[in-house]
Amino acid sequence: MTNQAADGEDTGGDEATGGGRYRREDVARAAGVKVRNLRYYQERGLLPPPRREGRIAWYSEDHLIRLRLISDLLGRGYTVNGIAELLQAWEDGGGLSRLLGLEREMTRDWVREEPVTMTRAELRELFGPTATAEDTRRAAELGYVTVDGDLVTHPSPRLLDATLALVRQGVPLAEILDAGEFVQAQAAALADRFVGLFRRHVIGPEGLEQLSATQLQHITAAVTALRPVAGDVVATEFARAMARRVDAEVSELLRTEQ
Repeated sequence: MTNQAADGEDTGGDEATGGGRYRREDVARAAGVKVRNLRYYQERGLLPPPRREGRIAWYSEDHLIRLRLISDLLGRGYTVNGIAELLQAWEDGGGLSRLLGLEREMTRDWVREEPVTMTRAELRELFGPTATAEDTRRAAELGYVTVDGDLVTHPSPRLLDATLALVRQGVPLAEILDAGEFVQAQAAALADRFVGLFRRHVIGPEGLEQLSATQLQHITAAVTALRPVAGDVVATEFARAMARRVDAEVSELLRTEQ
């Protein structure tokens, strides 16, 4: 018997599915919650039961979105009972579907890459003898790969290609990971800045709870319009900075050759 059947979590339940299907452990990992919380949230009426196919309980994209919403509300100081009442009020007023639609729109399409999975042997062949087990461990720690037994998955083929290009030019993988950690920190700071601007000037001080359907539609349209802007700004500014830095480096090299 599977864990799902043993736990009784895959009883009946008909949740509208989004773009993905998740097993219990996968949806918990994606939402950043403990597996046991799924059962607890269901018992408290916060989370609909999953859809059952035989012995397997499948959670949908809507389950994942709701779990993230619950985590966000808990982080803002709501109690479990308060969240249950809030969700019920949104459902009774028809606002929850709009709110989940907004969440779906705000989070989709930021990453449009298909993960690449290979064996450890294929990984070693790809990177050569300079890559070490410590490099793989650190890459997993930074989120660049996930390791499941003998399989290694890279969520971003573009980052994988960029890493390979640097390694083949003689840059040690350990130093590439150092640079990657620095870039992650800077990217997180940029994301915080853009999200803060959006929160203050598009959503406004009322937050999402008091917004009308028309206002939610406006925010959804704003997300769609602004999604490419953040990437364009970062890419353009980085290109400008690289042009200045490379020009300065070339000038310095020319001076030293004289």
